[in-house]
Amino acid sequence: METASVAPETELKVSVMAENLIGSEIIKLAGEINEKIRNGEKIYNLTIGDFNPKLFPIPALLKQEIIAAYNNDETNYPPADGILPLRQVISSLLKNKMKLDYPADQILIAGGARPLIYATFQAIIDAGDKVLFPVPSWNNNHYSHLSSAQQLAVETKAENNFMPTADELRPYIGEANLLALCSPLNPTGTVFTKEGLKEICELVLSENKKRAHANTKPLYLMYDQIYWTLTFGNTVHFDPISICPEMKLYTIFIDGLSKSFAATGVRVGWAFGPKKIIDKMKAILGHVGAWAPKAEQVASANYMKQENEVDAFLVDIKGKVSSRLDAIYKGILSLKNEGYPVNAIPPQAAIYLTVQLNLVGAKTSDGTVLSNSKEVNKYILSEAKIGIVPFSAFGSSADSTWYRISVGTCTVEEIPQLVSNLKNALSKLQF
Repeated sequence: METASVAPETELKVSVMAENLIGSEIIKLAGEINEKIRNGEKIYNLTIGDFNPKLFPIPALLKQEIIAAYNNDETNYPPADGILPLRQVISSLLKNKMKLDYPADQILIAGGARPLIYATFQAIIDAGDKVLFPVPSWNNNHYSHLSSAQQLAVETKAENNFMPTADELRPYIGEANLLALCSPLNPTGTVFTKEGLKEICELVLSENKKRAHANTKPLYLMYDQIYWTLTFGNTVHFDPISICPEMKLYTIFIDGLSKSFAATGVRVGWAFGPKKIIDKMKAILGHVGAWAPKAEQVASANYMKQENEVDAFLVDIKGKVSSRLDAIYKGILSLKNEGYPVNAIPPQAAIYLTVQLNLVGAKTSDGTVLSNSKEVNKYILSEAKIGIVPFSAFGSSADSTWYRISVGTCTVEEIPQLVSNLKNALSKLQF
């Protein structure tokens, strides 16, 4: 009796979407670095946009509230849009801190920002619709793929701090169904100016007036402001609604606890926007089951009511983050002043520093030519023991000379050695 042949697992068929989905380049890089660390190498891992909880613990009161919520058996399903006390607290926070008026029924809670971004795409995009976004930026390409959307990626410029301008977006605005923006921006840690954001909002409003006459789907704006409380010095966060109130009809905000409170693993995020869109996102996530755990929601509501505690924590974490960003920035400038082909944009916000390593074409000591950003990245990891992320991982061209440094996992004390390692690696290159 013949045995039927079985195809190897690698030949199994899956959906076209899944077959062509690219995994996170950043997570892959971080995994490679963590493997080196497990093997005993001393690596400064500045890749992941996360915090070392030993250096950046969540607020003590939030931790106490989470424990209390579990002790109080808050472990059943939460409402699909999030518990009302949390949505009410967020409504008050938006009014007090941003002067934005969004009632609780226009706020949606989920397990961090990612499900909310996914739900925004799903609520707005039909297969074949076009999503317009700047690069470098985080994950818009992947969410477009998950939504069967066409991508309109616009490469931004260093002279504009890698923030998109109205002039750069204008040629594509008539084609787009969703404009995805982020400020403060991941990966750059830079922000929109008031005038720059106003010009983009006016572009959206002008386009939507045309579409209203044609009775077609408007152009929506997804505005990711997950880092908005982490601004430094004279940097000011601006939002579309405060600048152009008419944008309220078309804007979906993405926000949450993850970055402001070093609570990436707590998984409490929120979106707010037009009620119809928020209701559709609620229905989508209700089927996915992507709500934040109820205990964490109860705890977050109780914690965020304590405005003095919240404000004190934000002052503390901003000081910790900015001290690290400033130290690395000054270190990079010292290397630049010594004649090395490096540069950096002054820190503005978030937990990121934008650094230029203009090393493509340089020769290593064994004669190898560094021909692209990935090879530069590999060299810096090998010789300087520093893990950073090239902007090519955020959609920029492969020949970009710019990189993201994330400071949530390093101490101020180790930065001089980090800079020394980088100098040593640069000194070995022939230009």
